[in-house]
Order: sequence, then C-alpha cells, then structure tokens
Amino acid sequence: MTDETQRMTSHRPYLLRALSEWIADNDMTPHLLVDATQPGVQVPSSAVKEGKVVLNIAERAVVRLQIDNASVSFSARFGGVSYPVMVPISAVLAIYARETGQGMALPDDIAGATGPEGDDEPPAPSTPTPEDAPAATKRPHLRVVK
Repeated sequence: MTDETQRMTSHRPYLLRALSEWIADNDMTPHLLVDATQPGVQVPSSAVKEGKVVLNIAERAVVRLQIDNASVSFSARFGGVSYPVMVPISAVLAIYARETGQGMALPDDIAGATGPEGDDEPPAPSTPTPEDAPAATKRPHLRVVK
C-alpha cells in the first residue's frame, strides 16, 4: 500500500454527527462545548465564558443545523436576538446530553488524516527516538481517552 491509499479524512465530523443523532434519538438535548478562541468561530461574544461556549444544537433550539466535514453551522437566538453561528469542526471539544452528561470529548485527528480543507501535505517527518522501535518488536495497544 502507498501512503496515498492509507490517508483518510478526519474522523471528528463523523463522530459528531453520530453522537448528535444518538443523543436526539434518546430524547435528550445535544450540547456542544466549543473553544471560542479558535479562528473561524462565530458566536456572540456575550455567550463566551473563559474562552469556551456551550451551544444547544437540539432541533427545537436552532434553525438550519448543518454538520458537515468542515464546520457546524446554524442560526439560534441569544438573548432574544437571532444570530448566525459557525464553528469549525476543529474547535468542537465535546458533545454531550444536557440531561445526563453522557457524550464524548472529541479526540484529536489521527496523524496522517487529511483535514476538511483537503490538506494533502503529509505530516512532517520526526526524528527517530529510542521508543520508535521497528513495528515487529512493538505490540499494539489501546489507550483510554477521557
């Protein structure tokens, strides 16, 4: 296999759409935790607290919700005033159900994945370290992400 066939798009928007649907299917209210300091985030500054904002994305709370591979966008009311909201997928930190707190902190993209903008540049080569043993001598492992 070549490097080109191994590269995949970001998994974050797919997780976000799936968890949003799961929360809604269970009659709960999906909320996003967003890093409002990231470039491209468009939310009312009055809603931002300590650089973060929690957004209710339930169907009854927003208009024209769209979760694509690049961003989450919709229109919502803040203090009675309608406001267009746009959040790049990279700025979404977590999605959870308001009622139970169940959900997920979105993991970082896997190295080598292409971004929503079609970034075809491979990751910068790193200097080998003693931990970088040949694959034949390292055992695969899973890591718990909270």
